[in-house]
Amino acid sequence: MTGGRSDALVLFGASGDLARKKLLPAAYRLTRLGRLDVPVVGVGRSPWSDEDFVDYARESVLETEGSVDDAVFGQLAGRMRFVSGEYDDPDLYPRIDGACDAAKVPLSYLAIPPFLFDRVIGGLASAGLNQFGRLVVEKPFGRDIASAIALNDTVLDAYPEERVFRIDHFLGKEPVQNLQVFRFANAMLEPVWNRNYVDEVQVTMFEDFDVQGRGGFYDDVGALRDVVQNHLLEMVALLAMEPPASADEAAMRDEKVKVLRAARQIEPTDVVRGQYEGYRAEEGVDPDSDTETYVELTLMIDSWRWAGVPFRLRAGKAMASTVTEALVEFRSPPRALFASSDGETHPNHLRFRMKPDDTISLHMHTKKPGSELTTSPVDLTVSSEEQLGDAPEAYEQLLDDAMDGDARRFARADAVTEQWRIVDRILEPTEAPFIYRKGSHGPRVQRDFDWHNGF
Repeated sequence: MTGGRSDALVLFGASGDLARKKLLPAAYRLTRLGRLDVPVVGVGRSPWSDEDFVDYARESVLETEGSVDDAVFGQLAGRMRFVSGEYDDPDLYPRIDGACDAAKVPLSYLAIPPFLFDRVIGGLASAGLNQFGRLVVEKPFGRDIASAIALNDTVLDAYPEERVFRIDHFLGKEPVQNLQVFRFANAMLEPVWNRNYVDEVQVTMFEDFDVQGRGGFYDDVGALRDVVQNHLLEMVALLAMEPPASADEAAMRDEKVKVLRAARQIEPTDVVRGQYEGYRAEEGVDPDSDTETYVELTLMIDSWRWAGVPFRLRAGKAMASTVTEALVEFRSPPRALFASSDGETHPNHLRFRMKPDDTISLHMHTKKPGSELTTSPVDLTVSSEEQLGDAPEAYEQLLDDAMDGDARRFARADAVTEQWRIVDRILEPTEAPFIYRKGSHGPRVQRDFDWHNGF
């Protein structure tokens, strides 16, 4: 953490969907916690007054929270300002500076398309708002390795790496953070957390809804760019990283980067692409589109700990259920001394489930009641929600971290570059995707392994 807590919050794109659905409600919650008592400056093209911005914020809080605490909202509203203008207007940025009330460490949040970054970052620098300020940029961080590097060059022209926060809301989710804590806070896992005892790792991110009217956006992105390159590879890094030397941001992010560097580039032969029936008829979608709404792939990590262990990743829309989870399957015992009555004993596995419920379960075997020495499976399960109560919403957590200058839950430039390197050879489809039925588990294809569909 550097520079103390930010003394102003500047939201570019303040009249957009992200601000309405996530950022303004997060600002309200932080105000309620006593964590946000600085100017909140909205910037956008809408010809709004300060009062219009306040009204918009109240509506967004009411939509997300269900009610508004007038005392809390009054504190937030009293510090809200709106600066209207075009992002390429050089006069916009001195007005933003003035609305920040002489802030020394402003946090500028770019909730705008990446093609606008260059002019906005240049404008911030022209007004001196970058001198000690911080910058938050939303994903996607490019659409391939070349554009990611170019985007990063633009950002680093004005802000040093330690004051750049590449936000991926997935990293702010409590269950995702629990992956890391559960691993390193329980010493019994370390001796078996390697290629000698782990047979494979499966990471799943399924959604039971389709593109929901966002066909134009999704057809240009697909499942691979939308969630695999970022969310799922972040989960892999948390599962596979070595213990960091300390809990500080540099040490923790260093270990994640080491995992990504050790990962092989994925080849087209290691990928299955699918597309749900009716996708090409969605509004905004090319009638001949080969964009994948489902993808599964196998990733290999050539490290001492994980060499030879396949990491299976899959993501899809219009699936049978909504579930996000990581499953670590251990090797089978050398002999099945007490096999079940059907002659099969499934290996132990540890399941981290993030959606629809935040649970961790260990699949074990115990004696089946009766006279025979045969096994019966049992799951030892803990619900984090029941045990630990409510957690901060992801944007609330990440916005608070960025205000503090704490980058542990944010992506670093070299990690983003490595994520794009890993998927570089499979970004564009080489053949038509398999068609699958809505509400299924994806396309039926021949595999040399079984997915654990425990949902």
